[in-house]
Amino acid sequence: MGAGMLLGMVSCGLSPVRESPKAKPVMYEWADDGGPGELAVTLDLSRQIATYERGGRPIGWSYICTGKPGHATPEGRYTVTEMMDLKFSSHFGWVEDALGNVTNGDATPATRVPPGEKYVPAPMPHWMRLTATGIGMHGGIIPQPGETASHGCVRLPMDFAPLLYEVVRTGTPVKVVSEAATDPRSRVAEMHKDSSAVWPRRDPSGPSPSRPGIF
Repeated sequence: MGAGMLLGMVSCGLSPVRESPKAKPVMYEWADDGGPGELAVTLDLSRQIATYERGGRPIGWSYICTGKPGHATPEGRYTVTEMMDLKFSSHFGWVEDALGNVTNGDATPATRVPPGEKYVPAPMPHWMRLTATGIGMHGGIIPQPGETASHGCVRLPMDFAPLLYEVVRTGTPVKVVSEAATDPRSRVAEMHKDSSAVWPRRDPSGPSPSRPGIF
């Protein structure tokens, strides 16, 4: 808006229109009571939402980001078989030049790397393996809540992943379904509406890094 137009609006008693900041979606809610019973995880592919229960009691939910077309996350019943604070993907990564600028954000170990550049395997923090073929849950970028984007793994909000990692154990059951009967968030909210529990409610964990993301 030019200075002349702005001055004209002010002189006419009008105020320039300012866009209100766009509200960020809540990415997860978590209220693990630490009570009796084992943790169980359900991943809803259609809603891109995970729900968490302990002994049958809902204790939280989070957005997830699963496999995009061509890299679909398989439905089924799994258990966590491996946990690592930080794992690097053996299948996907990116290529960067000597200055750290990404020149190919969707590379594999077989991708041709130009002279002077290097292949970087994608980091997967708070790794929780589900399949022998390399699919697991881990912290990652969720570009658009409710939409798929990964190469098959299940991305969790970056600041939520360590909370889940802390209570998951080898053997924790994880169910991957195409669509839950109802929006799982409603059951969580109903159970805790009269609770004095303080729910951590988190926005997306800041802007995406300069590198193409975590797979």
